Amino acid sequence: MALKREREQVLSDGRAAEVYRTAAQIILEKGYDATSVSDIAEALGITKAGLYHYIHGKTQLLFDIMQYGLGELDREVAEPAKKIADPEKRLRFMIGMHARIVTRGEGAVTILVDEARALTAAQNRKIIKRKRAYLDFLRATLNEMKGEGKLRDVDLTVAAFSLLGMINWLSRWYRADASLNEQQIAEAVVDIALNGLTRPEARGRRGLQAI
Repeated sequence: MALKREREQVLSDGRAAEVYRTAAQIILEKGYDATSVSDIAEALGITKAGLYHYIHGKTQLLFDIMQYGLGELDREVAEPAKKIADPEKRLRFMIGMHARIVTRGEGAVTILVDEARALTAAQNRKIIKRKRAYLDFLRATLNEMKGEGKLRDVDLTVAAFSLLGMINWLSRWYRADASLNEQQIAEAVVDIALNGLTRPEARGRRGLQAI
C-alpha cells in the first residue's frame, strides 16, 4: 500500500518533472556510471523500491530524461523560434533561451552529449534523430543569415556545433549563487556568440595589417 502511494506521488505531473530534473542533476555531477538508483531515490525522499515502480531501470530513466530535455528544447526554444521571421532575431532568441534553460541548474538538457553512450542502440537512434532536427533548425537559421549577408564566411555546421557546445558547457561552471544571474549569463552568451570577443576597432586594425 505504501509503495502504491509512493508511485502515485511520483507519477503526478509535477513529481515526474522533479524526478527527471533531480536525477539529471545527480548524473551531471557524478556521471551516469557512478550514480545509483539509491542516490536518486534518496534525493527525492522516496524509497528505492518506490522509485523502481516508476523508472523501469536506470538506462530507461536516462532515456526518459533525454526525451524530457529535448521536449523542453522543443517547447521553449524551437517552437517559439519558428514564429520569428527575422533569422537574426530568431538566432538571438534561440541562443538566449537555450542558455537560460541550462543555467536554471537543471541537467536534463546538458547530459544529452556526455551520457548517450549508456543508451541502448534503439534509444540512441531516437535521441540522435531528435538532436539532429534541432541542429538542422539552428543551421538553417544560420544559413538564412548568411543569405542576407549578416554572417561571415564560416562553415555552418562548425558554427552550429560550436554554439551548442558553448551553451551546454555552461552547466559545468555556472553556479546559481554567482555574481551574474541566468538572464545576464544568457545575454553575455548571445553577445559573445554573435559579436566575438574583440572590439570592432581591434578587428578593423587587424584587417588593415593583413592587407
